[in-house]
Amino acid sequence: MSGSVLYDVPGPKAQARNRIYGILAAVVLLGLIAFAVHRLDATGQFQGGLWSAYEYTDTQQRIVDGLLTTLKTFAVAAALSLVLGTVLATARLSDHKPVRWAATVLVEFFRAMPLLIMIFLLYAAVFTSDPMWALVIGLMLYNGSVQAEIFRSGINAVPRGQSEAAFALGLRKTQVMTTVLVPQAVRTMLPSIISQLVVTLKDTSLGFIILYEELLFVGKSFAQQTPPVNGVYAFIPMVIVFGSIYVLLCLALSSVATWVERRTKRSRKGTPPPLAATGAVVMADPGHSAAAGDPGASGADVPKAD
Repeated sequence: MSGSVLYDVPGPKAQARNRIYGILAAVVLLGLIAFAVHRLDATGQFQGGLWSAYEYTDTQQRIVDGLLTTLKTFAVAAALSLVLGTVLATARLSDHKPVRWAATVLVEFFRAMPLLIMIFLLYAAVFTSDPMWALVIGLMLYNGSVQAEIFRSGINAVPRGQSEAAFALGLRKTQVMTTVLVPQAVRTMLPSIISQLVVTLKDTSLGFIILYEELLFVGKSFAQQTPPVNGVYAFIPMVIVFGSIYVLLCLALSSVATWVERRTKRSRKGTPPPLAATGAVVMADPGHSAAAGDPGASGADVPKAD
């Protein structure tokens, strides 16, 4: 029986058992979905009056406006968090202890502070007239501190021999960081960086607490303004519609991350130099050179040891 490095290939009994487990899991999942649909239908959440409002142009325009606001906020917060993460990671890797300690305090403080409280404090104390920047700065401080730890861990994960060899060649620390460590660490850090960006995208929904008109605030306002149908309010349809939009946004961002990762792996392979340009094979194998007609590789021209 053929095997793998990590596990043995399952036999006929194990394969049959795995099929049974898969079927049971699918049945349970379908059962849960059916139960949820039944409960929603029993409580009147599928009444046409609760969903017909989404057919109007005004409603669709409000959703588009909220989506664009969310994307704008995410773009600014993501860019600033990456910049802050780079600065804090560089400070944490500094040779100067005061700089390293100050960066550590900032990173640990902003990572420990609940994001919702941070956003509310920024809005109440600093950005009272501009909720967008309260949300953006809150997202930048929290996600930037997390990105700093990702950057620092990725750089420290590069084998020490790489930096030692670079220092032995006479490179300065800045050159070692930018030309040796960071290019290798980026490939390792990329999945974690994208995962944190997805978190940043989802956390833009916290803007509704400070009355910022992003996507979730628009959905909540729309559900409150829609008149009830047979005593049923339109909150569940709102959650389904706007939750689906958030899921699609996160899937799109993850797809971009997967594409970037594949491009990075493909570019890492590179193209080997031509054999004629390197001359490595000609020098390493005299017999091959002689067979190819190289006069310098013949036995008469090779000096013999005494």
